[in-house]
Amino acid sequence: MTYPETIVINHPNLFKIDTNLDRLVKKIELLNYINPTNIEQEKRNFFASKYNVNPSFHYRKIDFNAYKLQQELFSQDVDSIKDEETRAFYKDVIYDYSGLIECIETIGKGPKFYYNSLKSFGTPTEKDVENARFILHFKDEAYNQEMFPVFNATEASQYFEEFTKRYDFPFKLKFSNKISAAAMVQNNTQTLLLKKNHRFSANQLKVLANHEIGVHLVTTYNGMEQPLKIFKSGFPKNVETQEGLAVFSEYMSGCLTLYRLKELSYRVLAIDSLRKGFNFCDTFDLLHNQYKLNREEAYNITLRAHRGGGFTKDYLYLTGLKKIYDYYQTEKNLDPLLTGKVCLEQVDVIKKWQKEGLAESIAYKNFAFDKNENSNKTLEFILQNLK
Repeated sequence: MTYPETIVINHPNLFKIDTNLDRLVKKIELLNYINPTNIEQEKRNFFASKYNVNPSFHYRKIDFNAYKLQQELFSQDVDSIKDEETRAFYKDVIYDYSGLIECIETIGKGPKFYYNSLKSFGTPTEKDVENARFILHFKDEAYNQEMFPVFNATEASQYFEEFTKRYDFPFKLKFSNKISAAAMVQNNTQTLLLKKNHRFSANQLKVLANHEIGVHLVTTYNGMEQPLKIFKSGFPKNVETQEGLAVFSEYMSGCLTLYRLKELSYRVLAIDSLRKGFNFCDTFDLLHNQYKLNREEAYNITLRAHRGGGFTKDYLYLTGLKKIYDYYQTEKNLDPLLTGKVCLEQVDVIKKWQKEGLAESIAYKNFAFDKNENSNKTLEFILQNLK
């Protein structure tokens, strides 16, 4: 990215610090470390034990010196940034990434990781749990042809490649058996990972395309076009906005279902179970025996919540969706939220930087946001009435 020399001259320390931080945080991609390396083996063991023995997960080793990285983060001369609001923002950046380093350092170390996860992502409030239960009270929709898992990972990859033709950014796709989700984007390498042994339904392909490509890859590539690298690296506390936008993209493209909304609600209850001291078997029992989820779904949601020692991120999908939905209803422009890995609470900072030439308009758009294709009245009612 090139930008006017006058801007760099007016903000020399800002660009230096921004570049330094980008170099330092490249290694802090929590999702690269949080997924166990022995998911499938432990699933077989867990089912063989009749759901009575907690899995023993192994994790990828950290390939950086966490202490040294912390030192370098806090050695940045943030006080030399002239603008007060921008200075405060970059201080938050450093604290946020410091917290993520602590998360990565303590993966697999039980309560230590859980407490660090709480610092970085929080935990559901009583209101969030009530919202989840409210959604679960709705009667299931009829199971239509689009919901049957009939496509393998290779067929899914062909669908995503076709979907991405509407964009002109490069597209990398890899198969993996070491991810807990059906698909995920690796921000640093601009890669979409697909779960190797997963079977995808037609609806899930649409959901993942609008979620992973329409938002996560779009914000990755928009962030790479920005003068400040923090748009690519990620604003502090950006997860709720990013996942909220991604699920909202599902909604706007007409592929969000009550089934999917219930899945996000079960995630909230699984995360809330951590606060109550539930172990893996307890959370699985809650979902499988009390809420009657089939064992595959119950296992995957339990795994997502318990990986690392208690990973609380998953409740933010539902809270993020509600915030983005409400924001959209006020007829505000969603484009600033697609400028990179940004968060709703910093929209004013983004707009201020755009006026100052420190940020650009988006290069890539989300096509679903142009036209609301949701025709599901139940979903509309639910989103209007979440607290």
